[in-house]
Amino acid sequence: MTDREARATRNQERSLAAFLAKKAEFDALLAELQQASADHFGADPETVLWGEAAWLSDATAKLKDIADQHFRRGEYEA
Repeated sequence: MTDREARATRNQERSLAAFLAKKAEFDALLAELQQASADHFGADPETVLWGEAAWLSDATAKLKDIADQHFRRGEYEA
């Protein structure tokens, strides 16, 4: 194996380690959000007001942007 190939291999291994660490963080955040969603994000369904609806609308738009990036939809279409 040449020095260049060895560097490329090490780079790929470090990239994979970084990717897997971020994936674990991402998965933990998703699990937290799913738990919060199951609890209506702390809002009482009997007394929910526009502030809670607006916050959820904003959060949903952010998640939709992430999904659109990943699935190459909307402005991220190839």
